[in-house]
Amino acid sequence: MGMITYTIDNRLYINVTNKCTNSCIFCIRNSEKGLGEGYDLWLEKDPTAEEILFEIKDPQKYDEIVFCGYGEPLIKLDVVIEVAKKLKEISSVPLRVNTNGHASYIHKKNVPQLLSGFIDRISISLNAPDKEKYNEICRPFDKDIYDHVIEFIKESRKYIKEVWVSCVDIISKEEIEECKKIAHKLGVNFKLRAYEE
Repeated sequence: MGMITYTIDNRLYINVTNKCTNSCIFCIRNSEKGLGEGYDLWLEKDPTAEEILFEIKDPQKYDEIVFCGYGEPLIKLDVVIEVAKKLKEISSVPLRVNTNGHASYIHKKNVPQLLSGFIDRISISLNAPDKEKYNEICRPFDKDIYDHVIEFIKESRKYIKEVWVSCVDIISKEEIEECKKIAHKLGVNFKLRAYEE
């Protein structure tokens, strides 16, 4: 059974699901190494909110708790909300979601609005300055999803305190600059992630 939670630098990461709406060419899932020795993140089944909370035990000892996983956590929106609500009742630890920004389109709901009040930070993988490049490197389930990712970033800014947009450094310097400009224009933070072979 894969790990439901794991810790890196006193941050607790919650492996919510292995399902994803992208099949990125740079995804850590596709490398033999994965996260490294000792981290088996392939789940036999998605954990329930109860199973996740049981694993966390004492949330207050962490600097941050992150909903992420070997997949897109917001596919399991109800589980993320249930766990986040409970954690907010029992601790003051900041909660973050790492997402590809597809959730509002998948669920046909304004997901950032639903996360408001529970999620303190959100990190959205933009990864490309336009739809063509995005489709090439992220290989999404829907070729028009890029516009929805931009919309998701705009909505996140309205409802979530700290919004980050990120991209992986496998694209050109010019494309990275374009992604930075998009983040700046949308009024959110930008972070470059290193691609690890």
